[in-house]
Amino acid sequence: MHRLTYLALRFVWAVLGRLPLRLVLLLARAIGTLGWALAPGYRRLVRRNLSIAFGESLTLNQKNKLGREHFARLAANIAAGACLARIPASQLTDWVHIEGLEHLRKAQAEGKGVLGLLGHLGNWELLARLSPGVFACPCGSVYQGLSNPYVDAWIRRQRAAEGLALFERKEGFHGAMELLRSGGIVGVLADQHAGDPGLWCPLFNRLASTSPLVATMALRTGAAVLGIAVYTEPKGRWRMVIRPAVVPHSKDIAAFTAQINGELEAMIRTSPADWLWSHNRWKTPKPKFLSIGTKRGIVAPPGLQHFRLLVRSVNWLGDAVMTVPALRAMKRTRPDLEITVACQAKLVGFWRAVPEVDRVLSLPQGAGIAAVARLFKAENFDASLVLPNSLRTGLEVWVAGIPRRIGYPGHWRKWLLNQLPSKTGPRNAEGGVMRHQVYDYLDLVESLGAPRLEESAWVATRETLPAGGVSRPWRVAVCPGAEYGAAKRWFPEQYAETMRLVSEGREVDWILVGVTKDTPIGVLIQAKVGGLSVDNQIGRTGLGELIELIRGCDLLLTNDTGTMHLAAMLGVPLVAIFGSTEPLLTGPLGLRSVVVQHRVPCGPCFKRECPLDFACMRGVSAREVADAVITALQQASS
Repeated sequence: MHRLTYLALRFVWAVLGRLPLRLVLLLARAIGTLGWALAPGYRRLVRRNLSIAFGESLTLNQKNKLGREHFARLAANIAAGACLARIPASQLTDWVHIEGLEHLRKAQAEGKGVLGLLGHLGNWELLARLSPGVFACPCGSVYQGLSNPYVDAWIRRQRAAEGLALFERKEGFHGAMELLRSGGIVGVLADQHAGDPGLWCPLFNRLASTSPLVATMALRTGAAVLGIAVYTEPKGRWRMVIRPAVVPHSKDIAAFTAQINGELEAMIRTSPADWLWSHNRWKTPKPKFLSIGTKRGIVAPPGLQHFRLLVRSVNWLGDAVMTVPALRAMKRTRPDLEITVACQAKLVGFWRAVPEVDRVLSLPQGAGIAAVARLFKAENFDASLVLPNSLRTGLEVWVAGIPRRIGYPGHWRKWLLNQLPSKTGPRNAEGGVMRHQVYDYLDLVESLGAPRLEESAWVATRETLPAGGVSRPWRVAVCPGAEYGAAKRWFPEQYAETMRLVSEGREVDWILVGVTKDTPIGVLIQAKVGGLSVDNQIGRTGLGELIELIRGCDLLLTNDTGTMHLAAMLGVPLVAIFGSTEPLLTGPLGLRSVVVQHRVPCGPCFKRECPLDFACMRGVSAREVADAVITALQQASS
């Protein structure tokens, strides 16, 4: 196959070489324009790259126009190589106007060699042929060998015949360094994606993986770095521009590489249509796009463009809290990461209280998949992390066309996502030790390059509480409801008895919290606590108000509820009573949470309603819970 490809290329090259240059350019531009129309994937890539580089300064029509012109020029410049191949290198200056030669002569006078900072700009093949004659000194180029050995050998022969030495990357850079030290010129294409282990520094104010080769060679040899490009001019003409030397602001390789990227940006802005916008320059690493810079580092000045990550939230408060450690871990990674959480309106207040979340996107109530997808598409996200395991959430990000879509497989959505980490998941007694659900989310983001957080970092920390009865009464919130079902609810009478036992000989301000449908439970508790100080806020607080209320309490006494998880996230000590569910899987996070549970043979059953005698909850006594509350309050105050 390699040989057939080589022979086909040589045939096309020979045919084009016999045609007039103007005709070849005209035909090639038409082919390039047709390629733009027939390559939707490349069109999307070009538009994305142009959006990164120029933002809102270009309209969609302007991006399309620039993209078409890029394709036309790319095809024309490649085809022009066939026509110009029959012309001796010494005569090529008849087609090329040269600017800035004085900058080159000034650098050569220093006697330390010159590094040509090159990019895929205009006719870079013409630049390779022109260099030995125009620069009038030994010239070479750092070169990456082609996969087709026949084409590779052909190009090598051409370059050698014209006096250009090639130094293949995989063979090292000793030859290139020696040429520089002898006063020669070495060209390096420095605008390509350098792979995941590259040095990450800004290009058009967006982090891009960059090779530090130019900066390293320049600082080690003292060679001057000059940007050189051959731009496209009308009517089959070109313009070689040699820019002034880039003077390093420091001897730090990373800082100089970032400075060199700034020079490349200026070269691209000179003639944007000449640059290779169809190259995925700002490629997102796969799979660990959060761990950039771990090998060579990151240069991150203020004001960088954000890497925009959409996190599609789960729909229950408790589940949402259990995803917070994962978001906390992600926020400790790349400095340009912007986390936007998309959630139902009922969770907006919660997500706004999470400091690691930069933006919250409220999903319109009743909106269909297409409407949600349009909302996501308008935000131009770089990646999406889909936390719910539903088909619908997979469809939302797929229809939105978000380039990277990450989530666990299942529910017929595997084909909608393009990064599918494997799920270890909790195991039952037969298969091993059960794990908390939070590890599913931590495993997910760890597969993206986030660090594994210790349990002490999962939730917020609080200062030591004042001792009850000394500076002020203890403030204890009680959440006696459970939205999931009655099997999670301890008895109102037992709550009232616990409150009386805790209050014996102590000043305690009690606050009842919950949703509107828990109102009868609150009324019953109030009727049974006697003369205790009880502020019944059940059904009277929104989520944002509930967060502030719990944040101001010394402890929460609760069933297994979303409010339980919320208090744990806020670092508020709590005592949780578990019945039908399993705390090893979904218990409260953090180190200041106490679980009270009576194990029974039929549990945990995970049912909404108990089909038997509710033995798991009947086995939990008020005395047991009261002792747990008192101990937790005393520990928090010590």
